[in-house]
Amino acid sequence: MSVDAGVGVESGGVSGSAPSPNGRTQLSLGTAAARNLATTTKSAPQMQGITSRWLLRVLPWVQVSGGTYRVNRRLTYTVGDGRITFIQSGSEARVIPEELGELPVLRGYDDMDVLNALADRFTQHEFAAGQVITEAGAPADQVYLVVHGKVNKIGTGKYGEQAVLGVLADGDHFGNQMLAQDDGSWEFTAKAVTPVTVLGLPKADFRAIAEQSESLREQIQRFLSGTQLAKNKHGEAAIHLASGHEGEPDLPGTFVDYELSPREYELSVAQTVLRVHSRVADLFNHPMNQVEHQLRLTIEALRERQEHELINNRDFGLLYNADYSQRIHTRSGPPTPDDLDELISRRRNPQFLLAHPQTIAAFGRECNRLGIYPGSIDFHGHAVPSWRGLPLLPCNKIPINGGHTSSIIVLRVGEDNQGVVGLHQIGLPDEYEPGLSVRFMGINEKAIISYLVSAYYSTAILVPDAIGILENVEVARAHS
Repeated sequence: MSVDAGVGVESGGVSGSAPSPNGRTQLSLGTAAARNLATTTKSAPQMQGITSRWLLRVLPWVQVSGGTYRVNRRLTYTVGDGRITFIQSGSEARVIPEELGELPVLRGYDDMDVLNALADRFTQHEFAAGQVITEAGAPADQVYLVVHGKVNKIGTGKYGEQAVLGVLADGDHFGNQMLAQDDGSWEFTAKAVTPVTVLGLPKADFRAIAEQSESLREQIQRFLSGTQLAKNKHGEAAIHLASGHEGEPDLPGTFVDYELSPREYELSVAQTVLRVHSRVADLFNHPMNQVEHQLRLTIEALRERQEHELINNRDFGLLYNADYSQRIHTRSGPPTPDDLDELISRRRNPQFLLAHPQTIAAFGRECNRLGIYPGSIDFHGHAVPSWRGLPLLPCNKIPINGGHTSSIIVLRVGEDNQGVVGLHQIGLPDEYEPGLSVRFMGINEKAIISYLVSAYYSTAILVPDAIGILENVEVARAHS
C-alpha cells in the first residue's frame, strides 16, 4: 500500500506528522505548498516613474498636418531706446542688424548689407555665475552685447577699495568704445552675477568689414546721432492711423509689417522598440495580457519623456524659448509672494503656474515666515495650491540646478488667447493614442516580436508674453 507523503497515517503507534524545517512538528498543510494549488490575486504591473504630467493636461493641442507649425508675428524692433533686441531661436540668439544702431559708433548707420555682415560675425558665449567675462587692464579686443543675465562692472572705488561701478542686464552692451580706438584696455572687470549669455564681436572682425566698406569708415568718423523709428510701445512697427478729424483731410497710408523669417516648429519625436518574446505572448497571456501591459508602461515612459522635452529641449522647450524680456529674478533668493506677484503682473490673463515640488515647498516656507496662508483650489478634480487664483501645479521636469536653484513658469495657453500651444499630429498610421503610434515590426529569428512606439510633439509660444519665468529661485535656503 502506497501513501502520499503529505498525508499523516496512524499505524502501529507511528504518527504521520513530519518535522518542519525549524524542528517543530508540522500539524497542517503549509502555505508555501498550498499556494501551488491556489490562484493568486494579482495587480497590474506598477511603475514609480508616473507623475501627474500637468503640463500635458493644461496645454491645448493643435493639429499640425504638415509636420511644421509657423508662428507669424508683426515685425518688432526698437532703435533709439538704448537697449539691444535679439532674435531668439531655441537656445541660440542673434542680434537684429538694425539694433546695432544702439552702439554709439553705429548710431544712425543704415547700410543693411554692412549691418547684416556685422550681425553675422557675433558669436554666442555662456558664462556661469561668478565667472569673469573681462579683466580690468586686459586689452579690450571685443564688444559684448548682454543677451540675458546680470553682469557687475567691478572697479576701484573712491578710496581704492573694490566697488561695483554698475550693473548690466538684458539688452545692455559694453566695450563699444574699442570700435573707434586703435588700442584700449578694459577699465573695469565684468563679472557674471547670474548665468549670463552674451554675443561678442572681435575688434579684428569689425575692422575687416570696415576696410571693405567706405560708408562704415565714414560713419566711424562722423558719430551721427540716432534716429527714432516709428513703433508702438511693444516695439512693433507702427500702424499709422488718423482719428478725430473733420472734413476731407489726406488720410495716412499704412501696412502691417511682418517678420521676414518667422519661427517654424517641427514636430519632435520620442521613440522606442518594444520587444516581447512570442513564448510569453502565447503562453503567459492570461489572466493579464502581457503585450498590453508592456505597451501601457512603455507609453507612460514616453509621455514622461515628452513632458520633459516640452520643458527642457533647447530647440522648443519652454525654459529655453521664453523671451529674455519675460524672465525675472527673485528679489532675495527664495520664492516670495512679491516675486510671484511681479511674475504674474507682467502679462495679461495668466492662467497657470508650474514649479518643481521642492520649489512649491520653498514658497510655502516663505509664506509661513510672513504669516501668509495661500489657498487651494479644485483643479480637474484635485485640490492644488494656488496664488492669486492661479493653480500652482507641480512639475518635477523643471530642473533643480546643483540642488539649489530652480525656476517657476507662468503660462497663458491657447491659439485664440495668443498663448502657448502643444503641437501634435493625429491620424497617424497605426495610431494608438492621439499623436502616438504603435507599429508592428515583425518577428525575428529568435521568436521575438517587435513594436515601434512613436510619439510626435512640440510646443510653440505665439507671442513673447504668453510665458514668463522666475529664474534662480533658491529652494534650499533656510531662515533663522
